Amino acid sequence: MGSYGSAMKPIFRSLAERLHGFRAVDSIADALYKAVYAVVPNRSAQKDLLAGTWLGHPLHPVLTDVTVGSWTGAFLLDVFGNESTEGAADALIGLGALSALPTAASGLVDWSDTGNPERRVGVVHAAGNVAALALYTTAFALRRAGLRAAGRALSFGAFATASASAYLGGHIAYGRGVGVDQTVFETTTTDWRAIMSVEALPEGKPAAAELDGTTLVLYRHGDRILALSARCSHRGGPLHEGDVDDREGSVTCPWHASKFDLETGGVLRGPATAPQPAYETRTREGRVEVRIRQRD
Repeated sequence: MGSYGSAMKPIFRSLAERLHGFRAVDSIADALYKAVYAVVPNRSAQKDLLAGTWLGHPLHPVLTDVTVGSWTGAFLLDVFGNESTEGAADALIGLGALSALPTAASGLVDWSDTGNPERRVGVVHAAGNVAALALYTTAFALRRAGLRAAGRALSFGAFATASASAYLGGHIAYGRGVGVDQTVFETTTTDWRAIMSVEALPEGKPAAAELDGTTLVLYRHGDRILALSARCSHRGGPLHEGDVDDREGSVTCPWHASKFDLETGGVLRGPATAPQPAYETRTREGRVEVRIRQRD
């Protein structure tokens, strides 16, 4: 009998974690990274579009639902359907293949803003998706040519490949936290808390301060003090090291150029999709006090 303290790591997670150190793909990752940034650079409308800034949620997982859902539907029709459902299965395979293109584009944009080990896993994930798309495209051609048995068999192989690749995508998102709001678990307080002296806060320059383990970025302009969470919601970049635009009242992340309103925390430019937690401020007895700003 095993002890209560023993733990079992799921086999698929173990396999995915082995890819964290898969240095053989680093040269491919570097070349692909440069290519993505050449086509979709920071501070561009196309990056905001593909990242999902306009949606308030990463675009890639939304599009994967169409691709994976279509291919899953075709798989179920192949298993449980009959001759009358063959056309529907073919259509779903074709829809999945067409939707794979914008899905891949949005995924590459998200992937380009990661580092190792996520980048290595992402390369294998992308290779699996390319293989699945090639198999499905061939299967579609066979099916439409009347070679139903061969096409169906190849479709099963394509579905298995796509499923394995989808697991790696899930590992990147849920196992490594890529795409999630990096501020969601930060400590917040509705009570006023003193965090630093007014004299220690420079004029016209962002500064960092700690609040129960959460780093804030504070900015002083005259008698006005603004405060946000300093951990960029996109990939955790240090906003207190970013550039502040006095006229616009914004701060830009030094990592991927997401821009936030210093007063409300709202996203002014992506690739961030989630706003920054914003704090109210006041001064009392020479100390700066803050509390979380409640959203409307």
